[in-house]
Amino acid sequence: MFTGIVAEQGSVVSLNPSAEDDSAVLVISAPATGAGLELGGSIAVNGVCLTATALDGDRICVDVMGETLDRTTTGKLRPGSTVNLERCVPAGGRLDGHVVQGHVDGVGELLERENLGNWDRLRFAVPVQLARYIAEKGSIAVDGVSLTVTAVSDAEEPQQWFEVGLIPTTLAATGLGALDIGGEVNLEVDVLAKYAERLLAFPNPKKAVHAAEGGPA
Repeated sequence: MFTGIVAEQGSVVSLNPSAEDDSAVLVISAPATGAGLELGGSIAVNGVCLTATALDGDRICVDVMGETLDRTTTGKLRPGSTVNLERCVPAGGRLDGHVVQGHVDGVGELLERENLGNWDRLRFAVPVQLARYIAEKGSIAVDGVSLTVTAVSDAEEPQQWFEVGLIPTTLAATGLGALDIGGEVNLEVDVLAKYAERLLAFPNPKKAVHAAEGGPA
């Protein structure tokens, strides 16, 4: 589990596709994040939970499955790309952001960016199937950064979007500070919203038992 508090911006060394299947090996230069990281340790790369498979000095190697390449921006990384990095939170550690699993739900696109003096307002397009999970004042992870949603589109709008505000610290410490209009980001919505929807999709088990026994539903 992660909290969406970026610890370091790493640099992509290479993304090497496999000759045998649709997977790839991603190599990242990350001096601070790699310190103390062990083989098999989890690391969030732009919000994607990946496992360290090899360590070489300040370089971290991770395997990336085809599913991850298809559903996140990872497949578009190139040598020199900057990535947000976070180690998993230890048991008993502080939850400074929100609960982030590192399971990306979809990709968003930066539509607008406005500097408002001491902070920036960013508006992102969001896939329509994810929009229902995003609520004003709720939490969302954007490229692994825990942010508070400041505004959302109306449900009937053809282009669904949400907005966030970034303070100077976030602008300086994450890749969102340099993100251009049209830039793509990994999105992870609040897992509690997804579980709530899933639970509501099934009938109440107690009511189902009563109905089967001929009792009141």
